Amino acid sequence: MEGSDSIIEEIVERALREDAAESDTTTLLLAGEDARGRAVIRARAPGNVSGQRCARAVFSRLDPSIVYDDAKGDGSRVDRDEIIAAVEGNLRAILTGERTALNFLQHLSGIATSVGRFVERVEGTGTVILDTRKTTPGLRMLEKEAVRHGGGSNHRKDLAGLVLVKENHIKAAGGLGRVIELLGERMGAAEIEITSIDELRMLRETPPWRVMLDNFTPDDAGRALDEMKGWAGMPEIEVSGGVTLETVRSYAGLGVDYISVGAVTSSAPALDMSLIVEEVG
Repeated sequence: MEGSDSIIEEIVERALREDAAESDTTTLLLAGEDARGRAVIRARAPGNVSGQRCARAVFSRLDPSIVYDDAKGDGSRVDRDEIIAAVEGNLRAILTGERTALNFLQHLSGIATSVGRFVERVEGTGTVILDTRKTTPGLRMLEKEAVRHGGGSNHRKDLAGLVLVKENHIKAAGGLGRVIELLGERMGAAEIEITSIDELRMLRETPPWRVMLDNFTPDDAGRALDEMKGWAGMPEIEVSGGVTLETVRSYAGLGVDYISVGAVTSSAPALDMSLIVEEVG
């Protein structure tokens, strides 16, 4: 589901207020009130684009008459030095909005690019790359959208949408056996994180909807899959914890359904790009 325009407007408004966009001292001194210009945003490295709606909203908020042409739409692949967008209109608005627009584009495109690299590594296996809730507070909707622009899929968006039992929940409940007892019929719609083969065996008689193999090596994950052969009601299998570009194919090759990678949102480097004014009228 695409993020709503109203949420984007709210986030952009907050970002412009943070940057004191209404009091851009340098621009007010050096650019005439009626000056017009044209600028282009170029990629300085190859990657996947995300954040175009945010960048457009930045300039539109500063001057509704500005024309923003996204040459590369969200989800597009871009090469080094390719034009991502062109901005034409009031020069003050272009100069004032430059950094805020680039902040959104670079950060979100960085996430999409990071996800895209993982997706490429598992191509042909049928395994889906998922994100996690390791997102920037207040920007989750945008960052999860960027994951989709990179070819990945979203795990749960918040705490309300899914029963996901993790290690600390198991401890809080008094053990995995107690979790199974408390969930009862809801086990069939729950995801359970397990950290050992012994815990996995406890789920055999009442398998959950999905099992998350947390911090399993590829060899251990393979043993877990062997353990589940013959289970009635085979659950979906997700691998999570410490998966890298170097190891992701090893997990996908086992036939797991999902691999969740928190680093694609929490640690993705920004995609390098720049905005250059090319014409001043």
